[in-house]
Amino acid sequence: MTLELKQLLDDVKQRSGIQQKVEIQTVARALKAALPNPNFPNGDDAAVIVRPDGYDLIAGEGFISKFVETDPWFAGWCGVMVNVSDIAAMGGRPCAVTNTLWGYDVELCEQILAGMAAASSIFNVPIVGGHTNLRSANTQFGASIFGRANALLSSFSAQADHVLVAAIDLRGEFRKPFLNWNAATTAPPDRLRGDVELLANIAEQRWAHSAKDISQAGLLGTCLMLLESSQVGANIDLKRIPKPNNVEWIDWLCCFPSFGYLLTTPRSKLDGLLQAFDARNISAADIGYITTDKLVCIEHELQTELFWNIATTPVTGMTSLNNDLTTQQKVAHA
Repeated sequence: MTLELKQLLDDVKQRSGIQQKVEIQTVARALKAALPNPNFPNGDDAAVIVRPDGYDLIAGEGFISKFVETDPWFAGWCGVMVNVSDIAAMGGRPCAVTNTLWGYDVELCEQILAGMAAASSIFNVPIVGGHTNLRSANTQFGASIFGRANALLSSFSAQADHVLVAAIDLRGEFRKPFLNWNAATTAPPDRLRGDVELLANIAEQRWAHSAKDISQAGLLGTCLMLLESSQVGANIDLKRIPKPNNVEWIDWLCCFPSFGYLLTTPRSKLDGLLQAFDARNISAADIGYITTDKLVCIEHELQTELFWNIATTPVTGMTSLNNDLTTQQKVAHA
């Protein structure tokens, strides 16, 4: 059966979480004057605070109430895991987590906390504080994380002619009823911790310049945010994206993998980057290249479609232009 590329991409725009990311433009407009650190602008996976011997990293995640109430234990687990992934995407190592929990069902809240506790133990990241209210009218859950880095990866460091790499742990399955690709909860703890450490090693070895954790926006939506930050475009070959054989493209492009990253690297560093992932049995491939035209084009066999024009259609609005980031500072992120 022939894959109709245009229809697939139209479906991805509707089914993935891209439109939720578009709502961030409200934040970009409202807080522009309050952004205190133009050298390390808002819009990355984690905020950066410079210290004499490296960088402190701060990130946070909030979770959709339907997800939290449907699968509370896994939501708690993800409260730790996705924050750990955000720190790793910046080239950092996680140090500590806090949480915010509002609810009315004590048993459900206990399941959330049990999931957090399990992930805290597995990833070896302590939960050091938070806020709890069990007299709320509905269930709301969020978590924040503190980490540290010796060298940074950043969404603001992608450059034209860099190679775009996708690295995803395919050793999992969907955790129904949502499109969450779970390659974590049954994996050996040592392997999970080593996989997180790999991103810090990549940053320190300069095997990549930029990175972003594949999020609720799916692979293509996450790619848009990375490209928008750096004000570049990309040509992507669909068939080169690592994917399980038994999963449909529409589901895969909209899913939230437990370990999934997009990175950019010069061609001279590509082999080293791919070998680093291969050594840990993580599927990684060069899936395209970065362009200057701010167009995101997808290819599949003889079909080529424009997926997004970043120049005319903002995603989050969090760009180097809005944050007054100079070219020199942008390159320094690598």
